[in-house]
Amino acid sequence: LGIQAFEPILIEGKAIQLHPLVCAAFNADFDGDQMAVHVPLSVEAQLEARTLMLASNNVLFPANGEPSIVPSQDVVLGLYYATRERINGKGEGMVFSDLPELQRALDAGVVEITAKISVRLTEWTKDKASGEFVAGTKLVDTTVGRALLSEILPKGLPFEVLNKALKKKEISKLINASFRKCGLKETVVFADKLLQNGFRLATRAGISICVDDMLVPKEKAGVIERAEAEVKEIAQQYASGLVTAGERYNKVVDIWGKAGDEISKVMMAQLAKQKTTDRSGKEVEQESFNSIYMMADSGARGSPAQIRQLAGMRGLMARPDGSIIETPITSNFREGLTVLQYFISTHGARKGLADTALKTANSGYLTRRLVDVAQDMAVVVDDCGTTAGMRMRPIIEGGDVIEALADRVLGRVVAQDIERDGEVLVPAGTLLDEAWVKKLDEYGVDEVLVRSAITCEARYGACRMCYGRDLARGHLVGKGEAVGVIAAQSIGEPGTQLTMRTFHIGGAASRAAAESGISVKSGGKVHLINVKTVTNKQGNLVAVSRSGELG
Repeated sequence: LGIQAFEPILIEGKAIQLHPLVCAAFNADFDGDQMAVHVPLSVEAQLEARTLMLASNNVLFPANGEPSIVPSQDVVLGLYYATRERINGKGEGMVFSDLPELQRALDAGVVEITAKISVRLTEWTKDKASGEFVAGTKLVDTTVGRALLSEILPKGLPFEVLNKALKKKEISKLINASFRKCGLKETVVFADKLLQNGFRLATRAGISICVDDMLVPKEKAGVIERAEAEVKEIAQQYASGLVTAGERYNKVVDIWGKAGDEISKVMMAQLAKQKTTDRSGKEVEQESFNSIYMMADSGARGSPAQIRQLAGMRGLMARPDGSIIETPITSNFREGLTVLQYFISTHGARKGLADTALKTANSGYLTRRLVDVAQDMAVVVDDCGTTAGMRMRPIIEGGDVIEALADRVLGRVVAQDIERDGEVLVPAGTLLDEAWVKKLDEYGVDEVLVRSAITCEARYGACRMCYGRDLARGHLVGKGEAVGVIAAQSIGEPGTQLTMRTFHIGGAASRAAAESGISVKSGGKVHLINVKTVTNKQGNLVAVSRSGELG
C-alpha cells in the first residue's frame, strides 16, 4: 500500500494535503514527512491507477486482512469520549422519541454527551426474500453519544455494534464488520463519516492534560522501601560470600523489575477508577474520566509503559551495550529526576537513537533477502487437486487459548469434508469465510484439515485453492497474484516498525520476570521426568535439578 492513487483537489500552498485515514497505510505523519507524487500520463496508466491503485479500493492490509483505513489519535479519542457512559450524568434516565429530539436536548444543554438515556432508533434490516432493506424502530438504553453516532451506521449493521465504548480495536472491528456485511463503497463512506465525527467530538470534548492528572500512587514509597531492604540483604549475602557477583546482579535486577511492575499495576488501577455519587446519593466507583487514562485506554496515544514513567517509577535503564544498569531510577517525571538519575537516563535515550539508526538498515536488508527468495512464488493454476493439507487446532498453553481455531482457519480452503455422525457439515473445497467460521464454532469442531501452500502440488508456484483468501480483497486469490512478494514484504515491514518502537519507549529496560510455577486448571497426575527433588519442612517437593520435564 506504499503507492496509492488519488483524485487531485486544487489547493493553495505548497504542502501536499493527505487524507488522514490513509496515513496508517503510508505510515505517514504530519511532522515533516516527504512524499513523491507521480502523474500517470497515458490512458492505460490512468486506467490502471484508477482500477487497482485508487485509495478507496485498498481498504485492507495485504499482510493480515485487517482494515487499513482505521482512524487514529484525535479521532479515536473523540469517538471514545462520546461513547463512554458516566454515572449520574446530566439528564440521566430521560426518554426521547427520536434522534432530532435528542440532538435538540443536547444543543440546549439539557443532557450531556456521556449521560445514560433511552431513545427510539430506526434500524435497517435486510429482508431475506427480496434483498431490500426494511426499517424497524425499537427503544434502546444507551448514551447520548452512541445514539447520535447511530445516524452514520451503514444500512445492514445493527446498533449493538456501536453500543459500547469505542476503543481503537473496537473501531477496527466495526469497520471490518461493515466491509464484510455492507461492501466496499458503504465502508469507505462510513469510515469518512467516523473520521469527521471523531474530530468534531474531540474538539467539543476539549480533553487536555495537566500535571495533576498524573496520579502518583500512595503505595509507591512502601514498595521502594521493601525493594531497597531486599537489595541490602542480597548485598550482605554477597559480602559474606554466599552468592556470586553474577547471582547478586541478577537478583537485584529482578527485585527492581518486580518493584517497577508492582508500582505500575497499582498506578494503573488507581488511574482507572474514580469515585462518584449516583442518582440515589450513594457513593459508587466508575471507570475514570482522567484524561491521561482515557488517551491510553482508547488506544489514541500513549501506553501503560509510558504512563508508568510519568507517574510510577522510570525503572531500570539499559546501557548502550544492552546490559541493564542495576540502580534503577526510582522517581518519575512528575516528581522530577535528580542529577544522577538524569545522567543514567541519558544512557537509555542514546541507546534508543542509535538502535533506530542501525537497525532500520538491517530490517530493510532482511526484506530484500526475503523478496529475493520468494519472488518466483505466484498463483499459477486454479486447483492442483491435492487432498493433503495441514491439520489446524487451537493453540492452547497452560489451559488458556492463545489462538482460537476460528482465527487460524479463516480464509483457508477445507481439504476434507468436515463430518459429524455421518452428516457433512462443511464440504471439501469450501473457502472458510466469517460466516462458515462462526458455524464451526457453533458445531464445536475442534480440528480442521485445511489446504496449505506448503502441501500444494502445483508444479510451479501455488494454486488458488491451496493459497485461499487474498487478504487485501477478501475473496479467493486470483491467478497471477505475486503471493511470494506479498508474504516477504508482510514479514519484513513490521521489522522496521519494531526498531522505531525502542526509540519511543526511550531505553527503559523491559525484562519480564520468569514464571516460577505452572498453575493447572484441571485435576490429574503429573509425571516428573528427570527431576531431582527434596522435601521441605512443609512436606512439599522442591526441584533441585536444572533440567527435567513434566509429563
